[in-house]
Amino acid sequence: MFNFITKLGIDLGTANTLVFVPGRGVVINEPSVVAVSTIENKVLAVGNEAKVMVGRTPEHIIAYQPMRDGAIADYRVTEAMLRYFIAKARGRFQIFKPEVVISVPAGVTSTERRSVVEAAMRAGAKSAYVIKEPILAAIGAGIPIHEPTGYMIVDIGGGTTDVAVISLGGIVAAASAKVAGNKIDQAIADYIKKHMNLAIGERAAEEIKVAIGSAIPVEEEETHEVRGRDFLTGLPRTAELSTNDVVDAISERLQEMVRTIKTVLQQTPPELAADVMDHGIIMTGGGSLLRNIDELVFRSTGVPARVAKDAALCVARGAGEALDHLDVYKRSMVAKR
Repeated sequence: MFNFITKLGIDLGTANTLVFVPGRGVVINEPSVVAVSTIENKVLAVGNEAKVMVGRTPEHIIAYQPMRDGAIADYRVTEAMLRYFIAKARGRFQIFKPEVVISVPAGVTSTERRSVVEAAMRAGAKSAYVIKEPILAAIGAGIPIHEPTGYMIVDIGGGTTDVAVISLGGIVAAASAKVAGNKIDQAIADYIKKHMNLAIGERAAEEIKVAIGSAIPVEEEETHEVRGRDFLTGLPRTAELSTNDVVDAISERLQEMVRTIKTVLQQTPPELAADVMDHGIIMTGGGSLLRNIDELVFRSTGVPARVAKDAALCVARGAGEALDHLDVYKRSMVAKR
């Protein structure tokens, strides 16, 4: 008995791509990384296999993210990546092409939206729908978006931070900032370069953020051993970094996110602003897992904030939910084939 998969929800992120199958949940959660051979001009590896290669490839192989700031930077490679994820989620012996819902940042242009639909169709979808990320994040976080009540969603991904106030199934006020997980990692690497004369890679910076990062200074600090290349001697060296060093390193980036949240709050109609005060700000996306980020948002805006359950999976889960009720979410759809 074959289990035919006819629907897929895809959270096509800058850092990670998640694929949701209705009834089975998130079946794929892999890095949005592709390794390409420049000699043969072909894709060698996608996802986990390609991520391992980042920073470790010979010069004729490039491992990189084809999505930049939540938009397609390299169309051909993104299509190959989508094809890989769709095929992997469906497994062998699949006859029917699936219907696919894909998330896009709130701030993308109509051209970018069309290119996502085109890429999905060419990658093997029967029909492709594109829905804005904050709406999917809200659905995935269990928010009743069709009620005449205002809810504020802050979705912090790898490439973009999407902020939106949602009411009656649509976005009332929104802003997108190209500051998220990747920029925070970069800020950590820059800080270590400036203050410790050490060069570290993207993966090492991300490890530091996950291990000891915090959005606000803490009394009980943790430390992390940093290994990198000394700029002066060119030789490997280790140093020690503390939590409050990381807070210092990333504070400017976090302030940019906070400014985006404040901008949307200022654009929100008074009645909905009162609702947002009641319900608080709901935070989703992998970036919202940074320790104390909800506390930083509360201190900066005066509005209570909370991180949604399984925050990193909300958009993918919302895409799956939207697939099950396509007719209900038609108004929130952006593109269709």
